[in-house]
This record gives sequence, C-alpha cells and structure tokens, in this order.
Amino acid sequence: MEFRYIGRSGLRVSVLCLGTMTFGSTTDKKEAFKILDKAYDSGINFIDTAELYPVPPEEKYAGVTEKIIGEWLKTKPRDSIILASKVAGAASGWYIPPIRHGLTAMDRFHIKKAVEGSLKRLGTDYIDLYQQHWPDRVVPVEETMRAFDELVREGKVRYIGTSNDSAYGLTKANTVAKYENLSRFESIQNNFSVLNPRFFDELEYACRKEQVSLLPYSPIAGGILSGKYNTSNPPKDARFMFYLNYPNSRVRNHAKRFYNKKTLKATEKFLEIAKKYDIHPVTLAVAYSKHFDFVASTIIGARKSEQLEPSLKAAEIKLNREILKDIKKIQEEIIYPMG
Repeated sequence: MEFRYIGRSGLRVSVLCLGTMTFGSTTDKKEAFKILDKAYDSGINFIDTAELYPVPPEEKYAGVTEKIIGEWLKTKPRDSIILASKVAGAASGWYIPPIRHGLTAMDRFHIKKAVEGSLKRLGTDYIDLYQQHWPDRVVPVEETMRAFDELVREGKVRYIGTSNDSAYGLTKANTVAKYENLSRFESIQNNFSVLNPRFFDELEYACRKEQVSLLPYSPIAGGILSGKYNTSNPPKDARFMFYLNYPNSRVRNHAKRFYNKKTLKATEKFLEIAKKYDIHPVTLAVAYSKHFDFVASTIIGARKSEQLEPSLKAAEIKLNREILKDIKKIQEEIIYPMG
C-alpha cells in the first residue's frame, strides 16, 4: 500500500481511505466490522466518517456510523489509524442535516457541540482530521476558523479540512488562517471521478499552489462506473434505485444528478476502455482518482465486504498515458462537450 501526506500536515495516510457512510443503515454492524477488518488488513490506515452518517440522512440514524466505528476501534491500536470525521454544515442542496433540529451552522457553538458528540460516539479523545461537511455562506469564515483552531489547541483535533467547497472558499479560509495565525485547512474532500472532473477547473490549481490535498469521494460515481446501471434491469438494492424511490424529493433529485442519460452514455464508453485494457471498471475508476499528485487518498466504500475487492486492487494500478488519453476523450466528448 502506498502512503502519502495530507497537505502540509503530519498525517501519513494510505492512498485509499475507507468511507463509511452506509454503516448503520444499508450495512449492519456485523458487515461493517467485516469491511473495516478487510480494509485494515489490506493496509488501509485511513477511515472517514461524519456526525450525520449514515446516508441518506435521517434523524433516527444520525450518529450510528460513528458508534459502530467507535466499537470497532476498541479492537485496534488507536494510533495505527488516521481517523477523519465531519461537522454538519448549513443545509446543502439535497438534504437538511437531521442534527440539532436542522439548525446546524459553522459557528463556534455548533462546531464545539459536534466535536464533543463525535468524540463520545467514537470512543476516542482526539480526531486526526476534522472537516466541515459543507461550508457556511452566512457565518463569517473568521468565526469558523477560530473555532476549529481552538479544537486543535485543545488537542481534540490534530488537523482540519473542508468538504464540498469551492476554490474561493478554500483560499479565503486559508488566507484568514494565515493572517490570524490560525490552523489552516490541509485537505478538501470533494466529489471527483471520471464522470465528474470539475475539480480541474479551478481547485486543482488552488490545491497545488496552497499545498492542500484533495480527498476525492465517489470515485466510482456512486456505483455508476461499475456498469451495473448500464443494463435493462439494474439491481433493485443499488443506491440510486433506492434513492429514486425515496420519499424525500431532494434525495430523488440528488440521484438524478448521477444517474441520467449523459452519465450512462459516458459510462458505456468507459466500460469499453476497461475491457480494452482488461481492468475491472471499478479498479480503473478508483485508480484514475488516485492518479493525480494533488490527491492524498481516495475514499472508497462498500455495503458488503466482497465489494471492496476491485477498489483495493486499484492500490496496485498505475495508469499510463494511453488510458488517460482515452478517458479524457470521453470527458471532452460527453461530460464537457466543446463547441
């Protein structure tokens, strides 16, 4: 397993990170333990979670994922694991955080409240990387960064990061941190995949200049790039089939962002590339995500332990210029057509 540092921090993480957002809902505790053990035994030392997990967010489930991880952590040396969690930000485009009555904000009160809850559920006295789940467009960034800095000074958090953020949001926050002598964001956790290369637009440049690492999530686009939706009868228990029948319209609309004619057309071409080079499509998708130098660790996930296999194999794969050229052609023709 290859290891890389996150930003300018002392966090040395495996090139693959285990995401846990299904633990406690579509993945029960027993299966979650199997997934965690398999990842750990394969050399993954980096685990990512959040106070609102599992998803889709529901009040009755919020915090269950951290509790499961907390129980599992008791079976392993704490300092052998780099643990990341997140504080729920203000309401995002597809859900209202079912935490603190949906009134979450990136202010001092909520950040303090969130970290105390996460530490208790995780059964640990520190979190290695603590991230804002969504940036707040109302609370001044100065208050957010001061609150995070207090957690670092108190020893409850080692380093901080952001998620679902923009180039402006990242650089603005770190500029404030620089001039106020506060802890800065060492990472940004955004959606990045063959089907979603928007990170190249501005954030790639910002990360390289600011020495901030990307922690990509959804490298297989929520399962789309596995090819299981490019059939006449997609599995009924697949994530987006579940989301499309969900009572909440926000969740249904979120699914349509990933599962639509354009993404299925691009995936069809992607599957041809995987076949051409004799690589499992999931392995190829994850390998693509981890390929770039601004990426520290790519977040993989699974509802069942056996689903981890093709993602884990990506740790051994290095993509050549021909494969990258073929993928770029798909992106230019279908994802971001020119002219």
